[in-house]
Amino acid sequence: MPNVRLDRLASVYLFHPLARTLGAAFAQPVPILMYHGVQDGMSRVHPYFETRTSPRRFAEQMKYLRDSGYRAVDLKTATQWTGDSLTTERFVVITFDDGYEDFYTAACPILREYGLSATVFLPSGLIGNQRLTFEDKEYMSWAEVRDAASWGMQIGSHTVTHPKLEFLSTQEVDDEVGRSRQMIEDQVGRAVTSFSYPFAFPQGNVAFVNHVREMLSRHGYENGVSTVIGTAHPHHDRFFLPRVPVNVYDDLKLFRAKLEGGYNWLRGPQHVAKVLKRVHRSIRPGKTKPGWPDLGIDRKTLRCASTASGSGSNEPV
Repeated sequence: MPNVRLDRLASVYLFHPLARTLGAAFAQPVPILMYHGVQDGMSRVHPYFETRTSPRRFAEQMKYLRDSGYRAVDLKTATQWTGDSLTTERFVVITFDDGYEDFYTAACPILREYGLSATVFLPSGLIGNQRLTFEDKEYMSWAEVRDAASWGMQIGSHTVTHPKLEFLSTQEVDDEVGRSRQMIEDQVGRAVTSFSYPFAFPQGNVAFVNHVREMLSRHGYENGVSTVIGTAHPHHDRFFLPRVPVNVYDDLKLFRAKLEGGYNWLRGPQHVAKVLKRVHRSIRPGKTKPGWPDLGIDRKTLRCASTASGSGSNEPV
C-alpha cells in the first residue's frame, strides 16, 4: 500500500477533528456506506478508486460498528429521521452495489455475525436462476437473493443492465428504472422501494436529474442513493442521497473519520472533476455516443446471457 496518501492525511488529521467540532452544534448526519465486492486482492488503481474490501477488513469494520453502538437501518428509516442533534442513537446504512456473489458468500455471514443488516442493489438483468458471470464478475442467483432477503437484507434496484443512464433515450431510462423494480419484486416477493444510480451521478445536469426523480417516484420508489461523496442530512434529496465509499484501504482511523464526516470535504474536488469531464466531453462530442459505451456489450448480447442464466426469457433486456 502507498506510504503517503494526502486524502487520508487530510481526512484523519484535519477534516475529521473539524467535523467532530462542528457536528456538536448541528444535526447528526447518517453515514450511508457504499461497498461493492468483499474479496481478497486489490486493483491496480489509486486507493481512492478501489472498490474491493477484503473479508478481514470488512469484518474489522463491522465489528467496529457493533462495538461503537451503531444501529444499521434501511434507507426508509434513514430518510424518516428528523436529524435531532440531541439524540444519542447512531444510525448507519450499509449498502452494496451490483449484487456480486461475494455479497452472499462473504459479506452476509459477517453481517449476520455482528447483528447488522445491509441493502444490496441489483442489476436485475444480470441475476438468473444460476449465477451469471459477466465481464469476469460473478453475480448472485435469484435463490441466493431470496436467502439474503430472508436474513433481513434489503433488496434494491440498480437498473436492468447497469448503463450510463444519462446517454439513453427517455424511454430507455424509463425501462431501466421501471422494469428492474418489477423483475426483482416478481422474484423476491416483496416491495422494492430503493434505487441506486449506476456510475458517476451527473448532479450538474439538473434537467436530467429532475427527470429521473420524476420517473423514480412514478414507478413507486421512495428513496435512493448516488455516488456523490458525503454523509446524509435531512435536507438532502431522498432519491439521490450521498454515500461514503469504503474499501480495503480503510483502516479503523480512516473508517471512523468517514463515518463522522471527515471525508465529506472530497465532495468538492469530486464535483469539480465531473464538471471538467463534462466540459471536455462537450468540446469533443465524437468521443461519446449514446448507449452503453463502457459495458462492451449490447442489449441483444446481454439478453442472450440473461436468458441462458435463467433470468427469465419473458423479461427481455
